[in-house]
Amino acid sequence: MEYIVLSIPLFFLLMGIELAWSAWSGRSVYRLNDFVANLGCGIGSQVVGAFTKSLIFAIYLWAYDHWRVFTLPQSALTWVAAFLLVDLLYYWFHRLSHEVNFLWAAHIVHHQSEEYNLSVALRQSWWQGLFSWWFYLPMAVLGIHPVLIVTVGAFNTLYQFWIHTKAIGRMGPLELLFNTPSHHRVHHGSDPKYIDRNHAGTLIVWDRLFGTYQREEEEPVYGITMPLASWDPVKANFHYWGDLIDLARRCSRWSDKVRVFLKPPGWRPAELGGFQGPQEKERTTYRKFDTSVDRATRLYTGLQFTVLLAVTSLFLFQQQHLATWLQGGLALLIIWWVMNMGLMMEGGHRVLLSEAGRITAFAGLGLAAAGTVSLPWVGASVFALAMLSGAHLAFIAFNRPRS
Repeated sequence: MEYIVLSIPLFFLLMGIELAWSAWSGRSVYRLNDFVANLGCGIGSQVVGAFTKSLIFAIYLWAYDHWRVFTLPQSALTWVAAFLLVDLLYYWFHRLSHEVNFLWAAHIVHHQSEEYNLSVALRQSWWQGLFSWWFYLPMAVLGIHPVLIVTVGAFNTLYQFWIHTKAIGRMGPLELLFNTPSHHRVHHGSDPKYIDRNHAGTLIVWDRLFGTYQREEEEPVYGITMPLASWDPVKANFHYWGDLIDLARRCSRWSDKVRVFLKPPGWRPAELGGFQGPQEKERTTYRKFDTSVDRATRLYTGLQFTVLLAVTSLFLFQQQHLATWLQGGLALLIIWWVMNMGLMMEGGHRVLLSEAGRITAFAGLGLAAAGTVSLPWVGASVFALAMLSGAHLAFIAFNRPRS
């Protein structure tokens, strides 16, 4: 089982501690709608990754078996070399993900939140794994075993969880060597002087060495230059691809259509106005995207998200024991679920119809699964949850103000 999945309980414990710090200090760093969107993106990332990580590992293993030029021993020195290589290659992947449009389209999801808290660490793209694996392929060719590559890579990712917080200030001499919350707050800033800075995973020395280091001065304005203005994880993962395709269609030259995907964010051909750099946000008038929904909707979303986490955990821990059709069905249901939870936080009435369909699909899939595994209590439990969810949703539908 992957280390990141096993760390989920620790993630929630630390987020609870951060929430307690927020209440104690009087600094509001969490909003329910943003939290739902962040976790929705993270859940989708794990679900998509469940179908791609085995293939990526198989590619590493094939390269190791057929292309390696050395056979490195399983020693402490090999572990140190693997750690440094993973961290260095991560730096370049991360940096290029900010400098090349098609890579930014996969990475942008992580930067969309206008808050900065530990849940932002879980806000991950559903597609980034498909673009990052080939950066680490040379390690297998050098003779580092794929198990070591993915293990060290997982720890590199886990390290970055705790630096997504405002609760920790500067850390003295550690700032010279390690990536810290202060360094990473800069990375999430949309201020022009903070953009494309501090790409480090674990060691900040790469940014200092390659000229992308920026010290934290005033607190950043978090998010992307053009806010997403939605809590929908599906939109979060596709909107920039749509922007690039639309821009490419408007280019008259085929060479410019290709450049759209290879140039940095903000690039335009001369016929469309040329490069459009980031603009400073006016701090006195800038307002974060926000929505307000009634208490019943917030309660419904919170309860549904609890069930969603349980279903997702079941999927991630038991995937290898599930039939192929059930894996696909559960994955699609979870994606539908996180989309609806985000849209519930935006209000409106169209999501109520989508959610009614999702509840029906949940009941049907649960009953079909129960028949497959011969566990009647599964079907009964899912049916009961679906009926309760439907009743709660009907209450919301009948009591939500008409616009």
